[in-house]
Amino acid sequence: MGAPKRIGILTGGGDCPGLNAVIRAVVKTAVNDYQMSVIGFFDGFKGLVENRHTNLDIGKVSGIITVGGTILGTTNRFDPFNYPILESGEYVFRDRSDQVKRNFEKLGLEALVCIGGDGTMAVAHRMLQKGIPVVGIPKTIDNDLFGTDVTFGFDSALTTATEAIDKIHTTAQSHHRVMVIEVMGRYAGWLALGSGIAGGGDIILIPEIPYDIECVCNKIKQRHYQGKYFSILIVGEGARPKGGEMVVRQRVQGSPEPIRLGGIGNKVSDDIEKMIKTETRVTVLGHLLRGGVPTPADRLLASRFGVVATQLVAKRKFGKMVALKGQEIKSVSIEEIGGKTRTIPLDSQAISAARSLGTCLGDQV
Repeated sequence: MGAPKRIGILTGGGDCPGLNAVIRAVVKTAVNDYQMSVIGFFDGFKGLVENRHTNLDIGKVSGIITVGGTILGTTNRFDPFNYPILESGEYVFRDRSDQVKRNFEKLGLEALVCIGGDGTMAVAHRMLQKGIPVVGIPKTIDNDLFGTDVTFGFDSALTTATEAIDKIHTTAQSHHRVMVIEVMGRYAGWLALGSGIAGGGDIILIPEIPYDIECVCNKIKQRHYQGKYFSILIVGEGARPKGGEMVVRQRVQGSPEPIRLGGIGNKVSDDIEKMIKTETRVTVLGHLLRGGVPTPADRLLASRFGVVATQLVAKRKFGKMVALKGQEIKSVSIEEIGGKTRTIPLDSQAISAARSLGTCLGDQV
């Protein structure tokens, strides 16, 4: 059996820089190398349920490699297996996966390329079980997707976070303040640790190492005694105190990723002010980290992912996700990814480097 002639593609979950670079790579490889037709679904799995789509050709993807976001739109809600439907003024949740399969078959599609994080890959795996041939491409600014060494979007978010920390340094120093910068990352500290080291942070709090607020305050006081009257503290949104819980901002029904973290920056700031009476300010970088032009590194990785994913489709090697392993793009089983988070190992060189640089990680000064 030869390569499929007609394939679909969608972007799911939160947006990040590099999505358009992947779409472009898939379309160009599909058309140039295999003469495939490519159908793009709007707004992730929502577009697949509602049968909203567009034909993608080389003209439509021309020039989008430098553009942030996704030309197809995306959403981190609308799981087709737990789909929100408004009935009598209230949302109820129904399984619409049969509708997805009907739409897929009516369009004459032979494969579906799903670009997303662990929530998207979990849905893609269930689609595979329903008989829809899928290939996954990993995406997240959090860099926490199991099975790949790096995801595209991470380098761009790391760059944005580091540039923000660089700017915050000057106002912290001018006003002799403790500046708390909260970054995304969910249950993994890759973004907080990376930007904290690159931005010269004094204190970095990550989910992998529950922090002791006394250690944090002692580090600030130690700097003060050394004549350094400001401190830069970077905290990942999933960080938590010893014996405490993560701060949950919102729970979203009908989402593959229902828990929304956020607010730990304010908690840390309040606790510092209560303990040592020093002026503290909070900056939540939030969705700023998702936006903007992708870095060259992300454009390169996204393009490589898109090409190899299309090659897997052409060979009908379904149920796979492309992954960076060392310097090479490989493939892993989507089934192996579900429910797993790639966190920072406690013996990682990055953690060791932070400690050697004199950075407090909340467990010791």
